[in-house]
Amino acid sequence: MKLDDDIHNYYEHLVLERVTELGLDNSKSPDYLADLCCLALNQVPPRYIRYEVDMAFYLPQSERNQMEMNVTYAVDNAIKYLDGNDKSPTNEKAD
Repeated sequence: MKLDDDIHNYYEHLVLERVTELGLDNSKSPDYLADLCCLALNQVPPRYIRYEVDMAFYLPQSERNQMEMNVTYAVDNAIKYLDGNDKSPTNEKAD
C-alpha cells in the first residue's frame, strides 16, 4: 500500500470544487491557490477516504451540506486573509 495514493482527505476535493466555482483557478496565481487551499483546509477537520464513491453512497445529504458550508466559510476566510495581506498602505509618510 502506498499511503499517499490510496487515501486522501475528502475536504481537498470540496475545497478545489469551491475554488473552481468561484473562478479563482482562472484568475489567481498557482502560489495564491496553494496558499488558499492550505489556509482553508487547516480550518476544517480532516475526513479521510479511499474512494470517492464511498462518500457518494454512505454520506447522508445533511452531512454533505454541512461539509460544503464549512468549506464555503473556510475558503471565504482564506480569501479575506490573503487579499488583506496583499494590500500595502498607500498613505504612509516616510519619516
